[in-house]
Amino acid sequence: MNVTIIGAGNMGRGIGTRAVAGGHSVTFVDANPEVAEKAAADLKAAAKKGATVSAANLDAELGDVVVLAVWYGTNIEIAKQLGAKLAGKVVVDIANPLNATYDGLATAPDSSSAEDLAKAVAAGAKVVKAFNTTFAGTLIAGEVAGQKLDVFIAGDDADAKAKVSQLVTDGGMRAIDAGPLHRARQIESMQLLQITLQGTLGTNWGSTIKIFG
Repeated sequence: MNVTIIGAGNMGRGIGTRAVAGGHSVTFVDANPEVAEKAAADLKAAAKKGATVSAANLDAELGDVVVLAVWYGTNIEIAKQLGAKLAGKVVVDIANPLNATYDGLATAPDSSSAEDLAKAVAAGAKVVKAFNTTFAGTLIAGEVAGQKLDVFIAGDDADAKAKVSQLVTDGGMRAIDAGPLHRARQIESMQLLQITLQGTLGTNWGSTIKIFG
């Protein structure tokens, strides 16, 4: 697949690392073109099976999968800016909608970042929640304590979830289908807990949420 990652910061780089390692081509887009170019240059060595890595701007053609590796709120703004360009695309929301004090969620109790995004995207775009429970450093490493990362996926379109699951699996991780898009509420709440525990456990953003059984 061709994957467009909008946001070439730490999370964008982490997701891009796993995508190119799995043989999928990645194009980085960032508000700062130099940041996108740097991310593309840094990831080329990790690309496998003929995958390419490049940088572009929002005017360029988007990939089959568009990852919004940006903050909550910015994801909504970008979706509105792209408009009809997102029609028919799989749009991956990775945002954790934290409030200003980082001790709660900014979304309404009956919604989530992913559901808010789904209301903002163009008709025909398929929103999938994924990657919000994986920290950037763990994505680059591809594992924690020798264990594959679990990536929890929620969405209302089976084909869209299958594409994201393929990206996850090809990147050496385990995809867990958490159900319809409204399950993003629980996935985002779960990550809020993990974020608040970083100081308590002293894991320094190196932990992950994994299900054994």
